[in-house]
Amino acid sequence: MRTRRAKYFNTAGPCDPQRHYMLPPTPRLPEARELMDMDRYFVLHAPRQTGKTTALRTLASELTAEGDVAALLFSCERAKAAGDDYAAAESLLLDSLREATEWSGWPDELLPPDPWPQVTPGSRFGAALSEWCHRCPRRVVLFFDEIDALQGTSMISILSQLRDGHNARPGGQPFPTSVVLCGLRDVRDYKTASGGDPGRSNPASPFNIIAKSLRLGDFTADQIAELYDQHTQATGQEFTKDAVDRVFELTQGQPWLVNALALEIITWMKVTGTITAGQVDEAKERLIRARATHLDTLVRRLHEPRVERVIEPILAGTSPGMDAAFDDDVSYVHDLGLIRGTRELEIANPIYREVLLRVLGDRTERFVKADPHSFVLPDGRFDLPRLLEEFVVFWREHGEVLIRQEGYHEAACQIILMAFLHRLVNGGGQLDREYAAGTKRLDVLVRWPYTGPEGERLVQREAMELKVWRAGEADPLADGLAQLDRYLDRLSLRTGVLVVFDRRPEAPPWKERGGFEQARTPSLREVTVLRV
Repeated sequence: MRTRRAKYFNTAGPCDPQRHYMLPPTPRLPEARELMDMDRYFVLHAPRQTGKTTALRTLASELTAEGDVAALLFSCERAKAAGDDYAAAESLLLDSLREATEWSGWPDELLPPDPWPQVTPGSRFGAALSEWCHRCPRRVVLFFDEIDALQGTSMISILSQLRDGHNARPGGQPFPTSVVLCGLRDVRDYKTASGGDPGRSNPASPFNIIAKSLRLGDFTADQIAELYDQHTQATGQEFTKDAVDRVFELTQGQPWLVNALALEIITWMKVTGTITAGQVDEAKERLIRARATHLDTLVRRLHEPRVERVIEPILAGTSPGMDAAFDDDVSYVHDLGLIRGTRELEIANPIYREVLLRVLGDRTERFVKADPHSFVLPDGRFDLPRLLEEFVVFWREHGEVLIRQEGYHEAACQIILMAFLHRLVNGGGQLDREYAAGTKRLDVLVRWPYTGPEGERLVQREAMELKVWRAGEADPLADGLAQLDRYLDRLSLRTGVLVVFDRRPEAPPWKERGGFEQARTPSLREVTVLRV
């Protein structure tokens, strides 16, 4: 007799309640049931690895078990290979749909016709659904998972057939009573593809409920605690409150990251006692270094032009674009999960924030030859003044070349300094970074643990602010001191560093850059100012 396997935190594919720790999925979609009861066609969108498939699979099972509905989840992913060949896309979708019904364990009377009706390509999918609904004694509800896999003409053809079937229902044509398109994209894209105007109410499009387009949200702090408590109840191993709080701080509830941190700690780091916030930080570093599949997928998007147009002003702190095309780019990057919202442009969570800067700074790190260990003082603290002096030497030698090579040209200075800091700090300490579009700055906190004279564990904290002096602007020193003052106040620190990069055409020659001066903030905190 096979023993039951212990549950674990899942980071690959849909969750299985018999194998994985998981939150009840359907409460994460409180409006979906109401929309289906109203026979609506709608969109569920969210970034990858947030639990869309798990939630819809559970919802389909619950609906079917109630006895009035035949609810089916099937994947459109294999139809990606069809490209613009809409006839091939129809065949592949119908194959996927039939397989899903065969695996469902449904009685024969609920299964679709075999063979499908043979009609003209371009109308086969709609005709097949109509024939199935004509025969099925229950209302049919369909969840199109990975709808984004459909390309070009194939997408238009399938959505147009859904539109036609939807609009013919009042005349008595049998057709699915509710359809849910599940993918990355918001409703405006499907409205356009199915014949509607993305910016207006248009009765010709069934996907015309932009106010009710559902986005699967991230976990709350309480939900993370509930998820982790399942592991505690099963094994006795506890997460401290500080650990749970740190997970929420680092991930902002992104489901894959929440599961990945727990999996890293328990399965791969093999922590056996109570799980602490320090172990969460170590797991975060391991995930970033390993460039796990989920993170790598996001990273590959960074050099897409429409992604770069949104991410660059966030990194540079500059004001974003104001045109409609930029708004579309923002929606796209938000749908990918890279940014938190579409108004205040910020990277979605601290882990993504760190990954972005590390990846973009890879080229710079290869130029940094200094030994990180040489920056550790005899008492164990980090020698920040020496690091700044070394950066001046590095900037004079490599800055001009690196700026020309950097793809994110407006954010090049920030990326280069962050890469230099990462190379020399992250061996024994950590960097926390804060940046957002329109702030005209990037804030950095160096945290360096060391042992005090009495053997106590201490943490050295050093705060820095980065500003860029651009052509046609006033010297940013005064603004920088005021902004740094607020940052230091929040951190309860009395001193800080302000780095001002001069990007003006009239800036001093490269070999003359790198002057230090002392200044005071409005509340008289002492600041070292480095101009490069």
